[in-house]
Parts: sequence; C-alpha cells; structure tokens
Amino acid sequence: MNREIILFDTTLRDGTQGEGVSLSVEDKLKIAQKLDELGIHYIEGGWPGSNAKDIDFFRRARELKLKHAKITAFGSTRRKGIRAEEDANLARIVESGVKVASIFGKSWDFHVHRALQTTLEENLAMIEDSVRFLKAQGLEVIYLAEHFFDGYKNNRAYAMDTLRMAAEAGAEWLVLCDTNGGSMPTEVSAIVADVCATFDVPVGIHAHNDCELGVANTLAAVQAGARQVQGTINGIGERCGNANLSSIIPNLQLKLGYSVVSDEQLASLTGVCRYVSEIANLHMPVNQPFVGLSAFAHKGGIHVSAILRDASTYEHIRPELVGNKTRVLVSELAGQSNLVFKAKEIGLDLDTDNAKTREIIEKIKDLEHKGYQFEGADASLELLLREASGSLEEIFTVRSYKIIVEKYGDQPAVSEAIVKLDVAGETVYAAAEGNGPVNALDNALRQAILRFYPELERMHLSDYKVRVIDEKDATAAKVRVLIESTDYENRWSTVGVSGNVIEASWNALIDSMRYALIGKERPQAQTAGKTERHGIINH
Repeated sequence: MNREIILFDTTLRDGTQGEGVSLSVEDKLKIAQKLDELGIHYIEGGWPGSNAKDIDFFRRARELKLKHAKITAFGSTRRKGIRAEEDANLARIVESGVKVASIFGKSWDFHVHRALQTTLEENLAMIEDSVRFLKAQGLEVIYLAEHFFDGYKNNRAYAMDTLRMAAEAGAEWLVLCDTNGGSMPTEVSAIVADVCATFDVPVGIHAHNDCELGVANTLAAVQAGARQVQGTINGIGERCGNANLSSIIPNLQLKLGYSVVSDEQLASLTGVCRYVSEIANLHMPVNQPFVGLSAFAHKGGIHVSAILRDASTYEHIRPELVGNKTRVLVSELAGQSNLVFKAKEIGLDLDTDNAKTREIIEKIKDLEHKGYQFEGADASLELLLREASGSLEEIFTVRSYKIIVEKYGDQPAVSEAIVKLDVAGETVYAAAEGNGPVNALDNALRQAILRFYPELERMHLSDYKVRVIDEKDATAAKVRVLIESTDYENRWSTVGVSGNVIEASWNALIDSMRYALIGKERPQAQTAGKTERHGIINH
C-alpha cells in the first residue's frame, strides 16, 4: 500500500478569498518560498485569468529557486459555446509559464442548470475539451471536481461521468471538492472509496471547513484511498476557511503513519504557520492545534506537577516534533510546580520548599488580584522571576517621560513623546511623534536606545490590547494593557496595569524592550563621566 501523501497548498489562491486576507505579490513570493521549504509539492499561486496581480506573481515566480514545489495556475473549464482554443482564461494559464494547471469543472447537475445555465452534455464537453487543450500544451492537469460530494449524492451517475471525461482527456489527478463544506466524514469516506475503486487515476481531496470538519473529512478521504490533500496554512479561506494543512500534516504523519514531509520539515511547521500569519497580518488563534501558542500550554497545578515528571502525561505528542514547545502558565490558580517549571525554562533553580519561591508565588497572586494577567504575558513573568532571583541586569533606567497631544481645527491629532533615560552611563533624551500616544512613546523609547542596541531595529509591536478591569468604575477604572512583540523569529507578550491607560501601556512597553535585551552585551559608556545626549526624530 502506497503511504506517500502529496501536499497541494492553496493559501495563495483559495486562502486569499478569506475575509480580511490580502496578499501583495511580494507577500505571495515570500510565502511560496516558505511553503517550498516545508516540503509542499504543489503551490497554487492564483488565477492568472482574473487579475493583474496574479499575472505578475506568475511572472516573478519563475525566478524563485524552489527545491520541492511546482507552481500551479488555477482556472475554470472553457466557457459554454466556444472552443477551448478560444477561451481567454485557458490562454492565460498557458501564458503564465507554469507546468501544472489546476482547473475546476461542475460535478453537480443542479449547478450545471442553475449556475452555468447549460446542458449536462455541454458541461461534459467543456470538461473534456479543457483538459485535452491543456494537455496538448504540455501541462500536467489537476482536475478539481467542484461540488463533487453534493453532486454525487444528488446524481451519482452524472457526477462520475464528469470525472470520466477528465480522466479520458488525460488529467493526472481527480480532486474531489466538498465546496460547500457540508459533508460528513462517513459520507466522504464512502464516496472517495467508490471513486478510487472506479478510476485508475489517483484521487485527491479538497475540503472546506463550514461544519468544522475540514481536517476530519480530509483524513477520512486519505484513509479511503485519496493520495493528494489540498488545504491552506492555518486553514484560512472563504467563509469558515479551508481544510487546515497545519493540522492535516502532523495528523497524517504522526498519528496515521503516512509519509508526508521529512522530520526536519515537520519540525519547521510552527515557524512556517506563524510566518504566514505575520505576512498576512492575521492573528493566529492561540488554541490552534499543534502550532498554536497554547497548543501545549498548561495552567492547572496538578497538570504541571505531572508533566514535570513526564510530559506525555498531558501532551499527546512531543511539541518539538512540530516546532512548538511546552508552556506553563502562571496565575492565581497556579501551584508551586508551575513556577518551578517556568524558572527551569529560563535557567533558574527554584526550590519548592524555599521560602523565596512561596514569596514569589504570593507576589504573583497579589499582582493578579490587582489586575495583572501573567498567563498571557510570559515575558513580564520572566522579568519578574529574574528580578526576584537577582539575575536581572537593568539595561536602562527611566528618568521621566512626557506626552503632548495637539489638535488644530479639523486636522488629525498629533502626539509627541519625550523620554529621558539612563543608558550605559549616559543620560539620553529623545523625542518622537506618532499616530497616537503609545506609538509616540514607542518611537521615542526606540530612538533613545537604538544607538546602543541596534538589534532593536528588527523588533516591532505586533498586537496591542486594552481591557477595562472593573467596568463599574467607568472612566476611572483600571485598565490592563497586553502588548505582543516580535522580531520575526521570536514572539513575546508583556502586561501593564494602571488607572491611566498611558501608564499601563508604558509599563508593558518598557517590559517588552527589557525582555528583548536580555542577554545582550551591555554597551560601553561613550565617555568617562555621565553625559547627556539629545536625539530628536519625527515620524
């Protein structure tokens, strides 16, 4: 039995149909390179017949140095009533320069009558003509049987005829699409098994997630004989999204024993998923299986006590297999085991019988009572632990900061921040403008420190959240600010709490900078004595 599974990624095409998803040509090229490194076999780059951006992508994609993947162009079968040679969409696929075409045709007789408004016979001819034309141009053809499962359930004979036309015309793959995402795994399994038994051409599966079954239906299809799986990274896509390759790949390889990617490529999965999320400017769900930030996070003290002895007590795989890691959350619900595990992660040795450990736990619980939340702010927690253990070296000291907000007439408000810091024996002033008080503070703080630590140039804030802790106090209520930062390789979160949203933001911002500089070599003072330097920047 063949245990190899072929991966077809449509993040750059079907994924971009998701609400709020927009990728530039540069974005698509970067993601394509990452998908190739992951071991994807086919990358569907877009529909060259639909827009200029996709045409530009296919032109520039020829310059990519891909080791595994084949770039694929998407399109439909020819229009009714014309010859394939006259169809502009098919011509654009050929002109794109790809070696593989993925074209879709109608499988559901209902769609033929209502959507295409043509006859069943003409639809069969459209499928056959289109595949033959592309084959005659030297292309590998992946035929996508749109709405196949609905069509099969409504009229099995006709749905199978559509596949027969594609197979006889020379298609290398017959991909069955659950386009509406409404099929059940048992249905998918039975129908795929029937198709595999009827045709010698290898079968693929393209599932959508409208019933939260995209992954389950894909796995069921593979177990029934499908050998190509289609989906998107992080499951992005139209409506409820596509089948999520981020879960499909490890499930096939680690749970079902199929050969999908190398062990090294599998270990890069989490990094690739977070990279795609960053490029697409999407917030990746923290509870996403396998690759999410919370996929291997533990909060209950009993759980943590057990994983300290053996992680498999509460983890279904070793997270390192998919490039993730075990995380222990510390909160008012935590026991000493949580804190000990967290300390060991950063190289600190805390004794559960030590009074100092109990003191830290009580301090954390007191801070959380005041509104802090460390389970979502690992970096602030680490700074607290390092400070309590005496191992935190202060890189800079804040003397003062000032915010000025000005608005003239109907012009947008302008924020300016002025900060005064002690860094490496110098007192440094910096001022910067921003599109809001927090952005201005970030720019000024960065300006003050960047000369000493140029590596901060790569760091930026990726998320900013404000939550009112006690709504009954209205505008006088305390707020909690969570800031997420990244340098494209690492991601960390910090927290600040205050009755003043600017102060809460500043505290979280300072922690973010302090964390980024842990372990960095302290710069030498520029002069023998303490001096003052001024830096002004405008944004």
